[in-house]
This record gives sequence, structure tokens and C-alpha cells, in this order.
Amino acid sequence: MRDAMKNLNSDPKKINPLVPVDLVVDHSVQVDVARSENAVQANMEFEFQRNQERFAFLKWGSSAFHNMLVVPPGSGIVHQVNLEYLGRVVFNTDGILYPDSVVGTDSHTTMIDGLGVAGWGVGGIEAEAAMLGQPMSMVLPGVVGFKLTGKLRDGVTATDLVLTVTQMLRKHGVVGKFVEFYGEGMGQLPLADRATIANMSPEYGATMGFFPVDHVTLQYLKLTGRSDETVSMIEEYLRANKMFVDYNEPEQERSYSSYLQLDLADVEPCISGPKRPHDRVPLKDMKADWHACLENQVGFKGFAVPKQEQDKVAKFSFHGQPAELKHGSVVIAAITSCTNTSNPSVMLGAGLVAKKACELGLEVKPWVKTSLAPGSGVVTKYLQQSGLQKYLNQQGFHIVGYGCTTCIGNSGDLDESVATAITENDIVAAAVLSGNRNFEGRVHPLTRANYLASPPLVVAYALAGTVDIDFEKEPIGTGKDGKGVYFKDIWPSNEEIAEVVQSSVLPDMFKSTYEAITKGNPMWNQLSVPTSTLYSWDPNSTYIHEPPYFKNMTMEPPGPHGVKDAYCLLNFGDSITTDHISPAGSIHKDSPAAKYLLERGVDRKDFNSYGSRRGNDEVMARGTFANIRIVNKLLNGEVGPKTVHIPTGEKLYVFDAAMRYKAAGHETIVLAGAEYGSGSSRDWAAKGPMLLGVKAVIAKSFERIHRSNLVGMGIIPLCFKPGEDADTLGLAGHERYTINLPNKVSEIRPGQDITVTTDTGKSFTCTVRFDTEVELAYFDHGGILPYVIRNLIKQ
Repeated sequence: MRDAMKNLNSDPKKINPLVPVDLVVDHSVQVDVARSENAVQANMEFEFQRNQERFAFLKWGSSAFHNMLVVPPGSGIVHQVNLEYLGRVVFNTDGILYPDSVVGTDSHTTMIDGLGVAGWGVGGIEAEAAMLGQPMSMVLPGVVGFKLTGKLRDGVTATDLVLTVTQMLRKHGVVGKFVEFYGEGMGQLPLADRATIANMSPEYGATMGFFPVDHVTLQYLKLTGRSDETVSMIEEYLRANKMFVDYNEPEQERSYSSYLQLDLADVEPCISGPKRPHDRVPLKDMKADWHACLENQVGFKGFAVPKQEQDKVAKFSFHGQPAELKHGSVVIAAITSCTNTSNPSVMLGAGLVAKKACELGLEVKPWVKTSLAPGSGVVTKYLQQSGLQKYLNQQGFHIVGYGCTTCIGNSGDLDESVATAITENDIVAAAVLSGNRNFEGRVHPLTRANYLASPPLVVAYALAGTVDIDFEKEPIGTGKDGKGVYFKDIWPSNEEIAEVVQSSVLPDMFKSTYEAITKGNPMWNQLSVPTSTLYSWDPNSTYIHEPPYFKNMTMEPPGPHGVKDAYCLLNFGDSITTDHISPAGSIHKDSPAAKYLLERGVDRKDFNSYGSRRGNDEVMARGTFANIRIVNKLLNGEVGPKTVHIPTGEKLYVFDAAMRYKAAGHETIVLAGAEYGSGSSRDWAAKGPMLLGVKAVIAKSFERIHRSNLVGMGIIPLCFKPGEDADTLGLAGHERYTINLPNKVSEIRPGQDITVTTDTGKSFTCTVRFDTEVELAYFDHGGILPYVIRNLIKQ
């Protein structure tokens, strides 16, 4: 790619990467309208009202840059479009064949590994550099071999499988590693199930979860409209290069860094939560686990609700009819996200559950916010072909849009009466979603318990109206005959699902959907954008703002920097996610970001989300560490987006404290536990702290992409030595920290040990997590973007 960039000058048209740059605009849709037939159109109109500036910027880019394809809004989730349409498996460029590969600006890029395409997510920072010609570097990873045997039992879904795999791999420890699946169980695993497992790579921490190409892959390529000639070429090329797996041939022994094995027959129905995707709960144990969570102290599996409060009932009026909420009541039920909406068996399974429930007389309570957000238009076609969409509609699961909705925090507002009942009675309300992430504060500010489940289970929990239920023993509701209806009465068999998949998922659906993929819709096509190759920034825009990363940049790199007498901005425990660091969801009315928007004449109803305003650094800096559920040890147990300004002892919003430190000329650091930066590959989780003045993060361990992003923004990532952390070292976070680094980059080695000292006399050794020589070069330049710009100017 770098050679193709050498002719870059001031004309963006010169950008000509070796492979097309495919950008799907519609990554997220705010679900304001649900439970209505016109939800898709209404939400699309809302999206264009709110996000016109963003969409216009992207449409401008598609004409200003050469070889850049923009898939317009309303087309689907990037990963599913990649799987069904963009993925090549084998490239044929002027008669030269080579394996397909991809890096994407989203951690769930790994979904494409289910198709036998080596791919993974990188931070937006690294991707921006790659698009400008910078090669990517990484430490050669270990490869974990994961052997699958047997086949799934009746009633067990692909989601149950992926939650089981996620728990096993997170426990094994695969951060920064590749996982390759193999074994005779692979032949029984549909490609959609493989894609579901591959999609969850970020949740189990791996760089990718790879499924080699076999006959199942070829069948899927034909189903999704790839030509017979193309599929034959792919098979011949991979067989010739010994990259094709044929189950009719003797299985070859493979050598891996480590091994895991799962008999698919051992997988049981399950969900995960209430706060992390790898906290799997067998369905049969859910009621007991829920009561334990209510009782437990506040943590990943605890809410600390006093015993006398656990049976509380909050009665209220919902649009004139009596309603009630209890701890565990479901208020959001969403079939959403790229993980499951690519999978016909679970999507049609959800339709069958809705159908059986309708026939028996069960209904979802009207105050449960239900929604269905398919990953592509193909899903709509096969739900309609099967006749099951009408039953989903009857239960409130109308299609609300094509994109990331509830899973990324775009749930929209709850009805005011429901929100009031939750807040006034301190109810631990629940959301159940078929997504991949359920971190605190991500799904919705008012749902403290969030569970990941298969699409059919989402429908079942919506019907039950609570997570406080034992599906084996308790009825979901009362049927029209007055008798109790149980889980087994509405759950479809594998044969029922297979039959409807066979008759409803047809190749022509994929062809017709993707023939029109770039045509857009009237609102997109009517967007007027300038034809200039240089973008004209609007200084009054609260959506698109000229980024500050190159202000005062000199041609000579600033060189490496240590840290001197820095204050601790925040002191964290384990599993701080990128959602904690840079939330993508709603903007709280009292936050610094809200204050900024209000001062610029933006009404609260038009705040939109952090995700939609990520083109404006002023908003995103104020949204850094703004998650309402973040736990900062400096606050002694208080939850929320504030910290203690050490010199004065004042409790301030994190942004306000950071600005006070910067104004006084003080540097800051962050202390953290294990798995710091897990979750989305959100570049703002590194850009934001840099803009706040954070110079280093000292953690027990980092997730791969976030560590890379920190380096890319010139922030020093440091790891405590094994067995040590801030607590064991007696660090309260009130100390001042000095990190001495050599002032020449040539004197720093990847992974070397350095000493951190404090003003209280404590000192300890950390490992510097610059993992490659290239990363040291980025650090020397103050970050990857200044490095790339300086190199481009020299060419």
C-alpha cells in the first residue's frame, strides 16, 4: 500500500490504495420510533435531520478521494455487508490471485473471518495512517487452536454457542492472539454460525477468530450471489496452495501455541450479564443468579439491593392503563447488532417464537420498548418471505432501521412514565438484547442490568417481562384459553427452524439487495456537497470540526517525553472499557458536553449521541470519561463521571478537572487494573485522554487495540509487574508521579523496564508497552498522525 501512496500531494484524488476503501456510513441508528409500521422511514428522517452534516462530509469524501466507495445510509451494518457482498476471499487483480485480507476501523471487522478472510479491527487512528500509506506493524501473535467436535443439541442456538466460546477464551487468555477453529465439528457448523463466533472476537479478546475455507464457505458464497466462476476460482486457488480444508481427506495434525476443545453437544441455552459479555449464565440457573446479583455487593455481578427492597413494586400509569415495574423488569428488548442479525437460523427462530406466542394469545407488555434492527436488507426479505415478520410486528418487533442500534447505546428514550417509575423507585431495570456488548451505561442510562441473548430468547424475555423467571418451572404468561403458557410451548425445534431457513433464504434476495447497494435513497441523493478537493470547515458546526492534532506542529519531531510530577486524573479497577472512557450513547443533560451544546444554541432534544458527534473534538473531549456508571477509586465508592482535583480536593467533572490541571501546567496520568480498554475499537478513547492532557496510563494489562491507540496518540502505556497493581503497591492516587524515559528514542527498547517514582518516596518498576520499533518512531513524533504527515511532506 505504501508504494501506491508515493505520488500523494495536496490533491486527495491521488490517494489510490491497492484495494478499494469501502466505507459503510450507516453504522448507528437512533431508535426513537419503535412499535410502529413506519418506524424505518421515521427513523431515517430523524437520522438525516440530525446527521446531515456528517453524511454530507462523507458524501464529499466519496467524490474527493479516488477509489473510495461509500455505501449510503439505510443499507446495513458494515460487517454484514462485508460478509454478504464486499468480501472476495481470493482477489483476482489483472490475473494475479492472492488471498483476501482486511483491516477495519471497528473491532467487529473480525466477522469476516467466518468467511475464511483474515481480518481484524484496528483503531481509527491506525487506519487513518494506513489510508495515507503507512504500513501496519504488529508483534507476531501466538495462535490458539480451538477444536470443535460433535453438533449442537436441539433447542440450542448459535448465540448460546458463541457465549460459551467467549467465556472459554476469555478465561484461557487470548488478548493479542489469533484463534483458529478446526475439527470435525466444523462440518456441522453453518457459515452464519461461524460468522457469529468470529464477530465476538473482541469480547473474548482475540485479534481474530479464524475459520478456514471449506465446502460450507463455498455454499455460502453461492447463496449470497457470488458467481459459479468466482467460487470455482476460489476453490482451485486455495486447493493449489493447500489452504482449503476438505473433510473427506484425512485430518492433518496442526501445531498451535496452545489448545482448547469443545464438544458442541455440551453447549446449553444461556445468556450473559448483567454487565459483561463473558459472564455467561446457563438459562436454567438464571433466576438464582439474578437473586444473587441483587444481593451481591456492587460489582460486575452485583447491585447491593437491601433485602427488604428486593420485592419492591413500582406502580404507575402507562398511557392511561395500569402498569408496574419490579427489580428485573424488562423495559428494553432489542433484536440488534451485527453478531446475530447475519444469522438466518436465529432471526427466523425469533419469528417462530413470536408466531407461536401470537397463536397462544401471549402479548408483550406495551411499556417494553421493542425493536428489530437487521444487519442488511436481505433479512427483511426472508422474514417477509417466511411470513414471520407479521408476527414479530404483532409483538412490537417492528423493523426500526438497518444499523447498530441498542447494542451501541442508540436505544432512544424510554417513555417518560417508565423512566420516572425507574428513577423515583430506584428500580434495577433490565434490557435484553441480541447484541455483543452489555457494559454498564452502554445500552441505556436507566437499565442497570443488561443481558445478551439470542434473538428468540429476546422475544421470550420480552413476553415474560422480567429476567426474574425460571423458564423450566414458571409460565411466561397466560394464554387465551386461560392456561399458563410455558417456554417449551413457544420454543421451536431445530427441524422447524431448518425448514423455514431452507424455504425462505434464497440467492435472489442477496442479488437484488446488493445490485442497488450504492444507489442510496432520495434523502442521500438530494444531499448537496461541494466539488472541491479541500474541505471547507464550518467554525459554527457542532458536528464537524477541524481537528486540533496538527496545531503548532513543527517539521522536526518533538522527541520522546517522560512524565514529571504528574497528578492522577483517575484511579480505576479492572475491566474499564472504551465505553467507560468514551461513551457512544446519549449525552447527559448536566454534562460538560451538554453545557457546550447548550451554549451554542443546541436544544436538549437535538443533543443526539456522542457517537454521532465524534467529528467534533470539542464535544468528544468533554465526553471523555463521561460514562454515568464509571467507578473511580478517588471518589471512594461514588459512581459517575467525576473525579477529585487533588490540589484543592474539589469534586469536579473529569473534563473540568483536566482543564484545571492543564491551565496550571500540570501533567496527568491514569491508574488502572486488568483489561484496560476492552470493548469497541474506539479511537476517541485515546484521542479524548490526549486532549485532556493525559501523558501515561499505568495498568495491569491492556486490550490490544486500545494499547495501540494510546501509542498512536503519543500516550505512554505502562504495565505493572505481574502480581502488582496500585493497591498492592499502596498507591492511593493522591501522589504525584514521575516517569523517567531517555530523551533519545534510540535509547528506548520495546518492552523495556523503567522506574516510576512518587513524591511520597514510593518507587516501582513497570514495563513500557511500546511493542515494536515502529511504535517507538510514532512516540518520537508525538503520535502516528504527525509521523505520517511529516513523512508525506518529505516525499
